[in-house]
Amino acid sequence: MLRKVTRRRATQPVRDCPHVVAVLVAHGVHPFELSVACEVFGVDRSDLADPWYGFRVVAGEGAPVRTSVAGVTIGTPWRLDDLDAADTIVVPAWQDQRGRPSEAILDALRAAQARGARIISVCTGAFVLAHAGLLDGRRATTHWLDTEALAVAFPGVTVDPGVLYVDAGDGIYTSAGAAAGIDLMLHIVRLDHGPEVANTVARRMVVPPHRDGGQAQYVEAPVARDLADNSLGTVLDWAVEHLDEPLTVDQLARRANMSQRTFARKFRGATGTTPLQWLLAQRIRLAQDLLETSDLSVEIVATDCGFGSATILRTHFRRVLDTTPLGYRRTFRQAAG
Repeated sequence: MLRKVTRRRATQPVRDCPHVVAVLVAHGVHPFELSVACEVFGVDRSDLADPWYGFRVVAGEGAPVRTSVAGVTIGTPWRLDDLDAADTIVVPAWQDQRGRPSEAILDALRAAQARGARIISVCTGAFVLAHAGLLDGRRATTHWLDTEALAVAFPGVTVDPGVLYVDAGDGIYTSAGAAAGIDLMLHIVRLDHGPEVANTVARRMVVPPHRDGGQAQYVEAPVARDLADNSLGTVLDWAVEHLDEPLTVDQLARRANMSQRTFARKFRGATGTTPLQWLLAQRIRLAQDLLETSDLSVEIVATDCGFGSATILRTHFRRVLDTTPLGYRRTFRQAAG
């Protein structure tokens, strides 16, 4: 366990020997997620907390390990048995998340969890933890493209598709897509060494120390399926051009020359959702575009998108994207810059 000492700031917990972080890699490992762990834990930052982490890259299937892109191979002296000395284990995105990892890898993770090691997954690395049974009865997340697959394959896992990472409070941590691994690893540094150290690491990496909201704000907006009914497609195009108006289902049905019941049935068949849910999604998507690309005030954005008031816009942003309009603008205007 980490303990406080007085030779550094009293609020900064440190320990007498390095906390060993091991990244478990196998053929097909994604290099970005591996690099994030190397940057956060592997770079010597003993000027911030002494000792800093001990770091090793562990080959789960023998070295050299082939990465998922560009034909890069990774040579490392560390093998699966070396996980026994790890205090924290990071499992990066896995190339074949639906394929079961070797029993040797799964047994090593189970043994690590049983002895109290902290285990972290990044992106589809959550599938490896799930195969080992480490997520049973727990809340977890993964990349938004794969949350449904994780929930279907492992019904005992409570999959949360809207967050950047999950701290289950029991030594198991899961994060969403690639960049969310940065958020989680900075969270780990914050737990171990305090917010000031974590914020300094973030500044050195030129990333925000904490991002508002969840991964819902990064999910692609749904689009209509192939529309066999051209009149319905025409109505959808018209609605997108009039989002600032108080549109109703009855109004849309009349423009399509259909009863409300027929319109609702055909609409769900074409879009997979209801007219009102579709309108809300289009208005939120328009608000996102305006917040990213303009300097319009939140009040004007709300009016231009048909929300009526900034309060209503904030309510829907918080519910759907788990952030605020200004928080969204800060994130994505910085990313664009």
